[in-house]
Amino acid sequence: MKSFLKQFFKNESGASAAEYALILAIVGVALGAAALALSVQIQNSMNRAADQIENCTQGDCTAPPAPTTK
Repeated sequence: MKSFLKQFFKNESGASAAEYALILAIVGVALGAAALALSVQIQNSMNRAADQIENCTQGDCTAPPAPTTK
């Protein structure tokens, strides 16, 4: 097992650990940015839905839906 590990770490073919770490960091940042953008959209949708429910419970059920922004 020890000999296998030595040979494995000496082998320089293929991607190195630094390259894998860089790829992981890039993917992590992309996922974080996507999650942040999605959370803002979800929050806006929930706020619009809450406003509509509040308007309807106050007797103003004829109010048109809030405009959507893109």
